[in-house]
Amino acid sequence: MEQKATSIHTQQAPKPVGLYPHARRVGNLLFLSGIGPRDPETNEIPGGVTLDEQGNVIDYDIEAQTHSVFRNVRTILEAAGSRWENLIDVTVFLINIRRDFETFNRIYAEYFRDVPHPPARTTVEISRLPTPIAIELKCIAIAGGEQ
Repeated sequence: MEQKATSIHTQQAPKPVGLYPHARRVGNLLFLSGIGPRDPETNEIPGGVTLDEQGNVIDYDIEAQTHSVFRNVRTILEAAGSRWENLIDVTVFLINIRRDFETFNRIYAEYFRDVPHPPARTTVEISRLPTPIAIELKCIAIAGGEQ
């Protein structure tokens, strides 16, 4: 039997930087596209960002970006009829894992402290993201109901 897939778009999350939805729902699973920390209203990167002459990110506020990316993920989950507690898998992309992992990990623990079954997680370092941000999340969640 073929599963129907639906696309999720919301004006309350940052506009995608390419031709893709914020998320896709297939059956009872929700697959979020890569979500960054940009502010949905201004498109600005929280905490600011400093670039060198070649456009490489050289300074940023990982705390501000981490809080913002979590808000954006929560917004998309809610727009899709899901919730934070329904996350089952999170892939974290950091542009500087040595510098940022400890801070990210601390903030992550705050957000998931009261979740009875926190999601599986993978954290990787990458050389850059499509926009000058320092963090992006790729998530899978249960589409609705209890985890």
